[in-house]
Amino acid sequence: MTEVGSSGSPTPGRLEGKRAAMVVCWFLGLGSLVSWNSMLTIGDYYYALFPHYHPSRVLTLVYQPFAVGTVATLAYNEARIDTRMRNLAGYTLFFLSTLALLLLDLGTSGKGGLGNYIGICILVAAFGVADAHVQGGMVGDLSLMCPEFIQSFLAGHAASGALTSTLRLMTKAAFENSNNGLRKGVILFLAISTFFEFLCILLYAFIFPKLPIVKHYRAKAASEGSKTVLADLAAAGIQTEANETLLPSLQVDDDKYPERLSTKQLLFQNFDYALDLYLICVLTLSIFPGFLYENTGHHKLGSWYAVVLIAMYNAWDLVSRYIPLMECLKLKSRKGLMLATLSRFFLIPCFYFTAKYGDQGWMIFLTSFLGLTTGYLTVCVLTAAPKGHKGPEQNALGNLLVVFLLGGVCSGVALNWLWLIGNGKF
Repeated sequence: MTEVGSSGSPTPGRLEGKRAAMVVCWFLGLGSLVSWNSMLTIGDYYYALFPHYHPSRVLTLVYQPFAVGTVATLAYNEARIDTRMRNLAGYTLFFLSTLALLLLDLGTSGKGGLGNYIGICILVAAFGVADAHVQGGMVGDLSLMCPEFIQSFLAGHAASGALTSTLRLMTKAAFENSNNGLRKGVILFLAISTFFEFLCILLYAFIFPKLPIVKHYRAKAASEGSKTVLADLAAAGIQTEANETLLPSLQVDDDKYPERLSTKQLLFQNFDYALDLYLICVLTLSIFPGFLYENTGHHKLGSWYAVVLIAMYNAWDLVSRYIPLMECLKLKSRKGLMLATLSRFFLIPCFYFTAKYGDQGWMIFLTSFLGLTTGYLTVCVLTAAPKGHKGPEQNALGNLLVVFLLGGVCSGVALNWLWLIGNGKF
């Protein structure tokens, strides 16, 4: 029994640990965004502390340049970077920054003011740097394995949003009528996020590299000339066997390996995929979360309205990332992906007129559809792109695609400010 891997070559079907690897990938995906989604989901708390500073927009705008700049630098040097150290550095920075955010709130007793706001902005910038390490590192690493691993990692992304929204709804309901209840809920919320980041460090450092199927894919990539996986193979105990059995070619000259495509060649061959990711994120982040917090008016749900909208987006984003697991529902055509991506821009006038004239039910529907299409198309693109490439090329392509993904996020965040023009709040 065999199955075809993302590179198009047969992969033994009896390799152990595939399901365990998918579960670990899910948690690693959750950990790569849970800290940032925590910041987005507790936006109502920061609006209470800093009502004149546009927290959801400013914090997102601070986050993205650091993420894009760092991931572009790392992608340019990806072939020379130790993927294991890169990912561990990212998860460790996420853990320390989330812990620092919790300690900052405890140390200042939840007070507002410009100084505290600047401190939060600094920690958000650290989130951006950590995100760049983890997103590019993990997507590049998983691109040389089977598509189900990337799908699980991306599902974990969405699960982080759904989890944080669920926890936020629970803590808001539990502490709403208590003294200083909003802050108590946020403290509990940040403590849980900190725990998940620490869990990801342990999973990536000690569990993931030792799974048989992961060792197989990394050994295969190393045999094709990839140097980014060597530290992970060493962590799995393969280093001592490299010269004797599993990977006799690891220490041999690079001339032995077939020449891989350059980064420029990879980009030209896959530019439509990169553009798809860029446009998906531009559209989504031009609406989410700033528009949903500040431009949707006042409705019967009151202070719950923005929280419910964020929760609905995250819930449908999570559901949609499992749809491509059914082959009959997976969009594989490159032209089809581009057409679907471009058609989403009709959502902009829909959101505008719904916010101006529509009821809250229509806004909840549109927000849900935004999450549904974002998750579905992202998974379709990132699972289709690596097919047909060798291990080192798949890692490089994964890093390139993340550059465009985060670039789209950054552009969308900047465009989000355009919603404020003409309403007297800029």
